[in-house]
Amino acid sequence: PSVLDSFALLSGQLNTLNKVLKHEKAPLLRNQVIIPLVLSPDRDEEIMRQTEGRVPVFSHEVVPDHLRTKPDPEVEEQEKQLITDAARISPDAAQKQIQSLNKMCSNLLEKISKEERESESGGLRQNKQTFNPADTNALVAAVAFGKGLSNRRPPGSGASVQSGQPGAGAIIAGASGMQQVPMTGAPAQQQPMLAGVQMAPAGQPGKV
Repeated sequence: PSVLDSFALLSGQLNTLNKVLKHEKAPLLRNQVIIPLVLSPDRDEEIMRQTEGRVPVFSHEVVPDHLRTKPDPEVEEQEKQLITDAARISPDAAQKQIQSLNKMCSNLLEKISKEERESESGGLRQNKQTFNPADTNALVAAVAFGKGLSNRRPPGSGASVQSGQPGAGAIIAGASGMQQVPMTGAPAQQQPMLAGVQMAPAGQPGKV
């Protein structure tokens, strides 16, 4: 019974406190001053969690900074001096200073944006690829090693040319007017080469 009586007393007090706080005439808690009652130099994990790791301890060194409601005295003096200097300036002079400051800021922003655009365009120009590496490698392989070139020869005499090969007729016409010159000291199986065109052996019609 004593425990139940204590619980009923605590429950009634909590309900009364909630009613007082919810009343429209009650002051907001966020407007109240926080007074530190316990200061400890030891590490507090709960404070670490609530402050996301910014405040490890709640000691006499950090309390004046974290619970401060007014700036430092030096900052207050500087602010008062600035307010006094601003009060001495006439409205026309202040407007002129504001316009000149806005003009300087706009010019500075234009220069910064121009530099950013130029740097971005320069980076794009440097990074832009003007060739296809696959095509270049295929072209080098075809010229150096003959990779990808067709080895088939058209049937018939040297005058017949496969369609779809431009320039082959000119090569054959030039090759047909050349004479075959036998090479002395060469084996019988070796076929003579003239101007990069393989010549057929004697007694056979010339083919390219």
